Amino acid sequence: MSAPPNRRRTFWKRRPAAAPRTGRRGSGRWPGGGARAGMRGGASREAAFDSPLAIRRRLSGAMAPPPPAPSMAPPGLIHSAPGLPDTCALPQPPAAATMSGPAAETPSAIQICRIMRPDDANVAGNVHGGTVLKMIEEAGAIISTRHCNSQNGERCVAALARVERTDFLSPMCIGEVAHVSAEITYTSKHSVEVQVHVMSENILTGTKKLTNKATLWYVPLSLKNVDKVLEVPPVVYSRQEQEEEGRKRYEAQKLERMETKWRNGDIVQPVLNPEPNTVSYSQSSLIHLVGPSDCTLHGFVHGDSTSDSTGLGAPSLGITAGTKEDLAPASQRDAFYFNGVTMKLMDEVAGIVAARHCKTNIVTASVDAINFHDKIRKGCVITISGRMTFTSNKSMEIEVLVDADPVVNNFVKRYRAASAFFTYVSLSPEGKSLPVPQLVPETEDEKKRFEEGKGRYLQMKAKRQGQVETQA
Repeated sequence: MSAPPNRRRTFWKRRPAAAPRTGRRGSGRWPGGGARAGMRGGASREAAFDSPLAIRRRLSGAMAPPPPAPSMAPPGLIHSAPGLPDTCALPQPPAAATMSGPAAETPSAIQICRIMRPDDANVAGNVHGGTVLKMIEEAGAIISTRHCNSQNGERCVAALARVERTDFLSPMCIGEVAHVSAEITYTSKHSVEVQVHVMSENILTGTKKLTNKATLWYVPLSLKNVDKVLEVPPVVYSRQEQEEEGRKRYEAQKLERMETKWRNGDIVQPVLNPEPNTVSYSQSSLIHLVGPSDCTLHGFVHGDSTSDSTGLGAPSLGITAGTKEDLAPASQRDAFYFNGVTMKLMDEVAGIVAARHCKTNIVTASVDAINFHDKIRKGCVITISGRMTFTSNKSMEIEVLVDADPVVNNFVKRYRAASAFFTYVSLSPEGKSLPVPQLVPETEDEKKRFEEGKGRYLQMKAKRQGQVETQA
């Protein structure tokens, strides 16, 4: 008699008696078996459980414990191989014993990285030059502050005082990883020189290219008294020539910095109905009220020292960006801005000036010596002004001035906090260099600034040609 059509037939296959059963203890399905497993397999109930002797043997070492994790010696730099790392590599913080004492040694180099996101882009889709400048300053601030606190004594924060000429060698795109490498190359009694290189990595192809080179100068400011400049622990040079070359760079930047002080009283004035291609037509300004979110983790906004003994003048730890109110208590009113944010905003203003002048896509080509003249404190209103000073066939020089107005202090007047010259180039939609409209200076001051800019342009052009001939 056949089975009903909708009834499922089930065939059971007897498990071989010798086949080991696997299962959880007591479940009949996992290793160790259990009462049910032992009974179902035909064995006695007692045979399903481990005997006391078996338990003692396992606990006494019959089952060897897992091998211990390999110990790792405290590294100096996580990536010790030459070149930049493929991933983020921050130096391991030294132990407390190595951070103090006259014989303390701290890493003289640091490498950090992060991926470029859409909010880092300019209107053309490339990474904003100000974003790169901010990352450069952050790396320099980390390594210089760590070095200045490597010995016993008063704790301090390294304040950015000056940025030497910074070249933008290649654009960086969204989705690429920026590798920032900073190294201390020279120290004077009151200042630290940090050289920074930036590489971009295409994580899809693995291609890397050098995008930026910069030299920064920092001074250590006491956390107890921000007007007090502390001494810098010396570094050990591998060659005597390194110290001599660093001293020459120090003296050169000191002279250049002194030459910029006479321009501190210069102010950018707005003009009604300016003509195209004139200085007044493209000049721009940005106003920002400094707030607590602009400060460093130490309660400071990176700024300059007021002591001329550094050879760097009065550094400005200041940053300048949007508009926020100072809601911090009075005890924190001495905080300063991040200079990296200041540089980012200065680049934004310079970019607006360049775009207004040529009406095309523009990119930062270089930054010529950003000088931070004085500290910027919370509660100050920051005015960042930019104006065009010179144009060549395919480049534009824009002067950017940062003025601070302490509106909550009636005893301090408006003062010049920072200044710099930015160079921009005009690009076609295909990324090729385009000629720029020639600037038309009108006043005697504008003509004078035009000639000064022309001199800087010719001097840098001759320097580049000399470097090419030397390499050849």
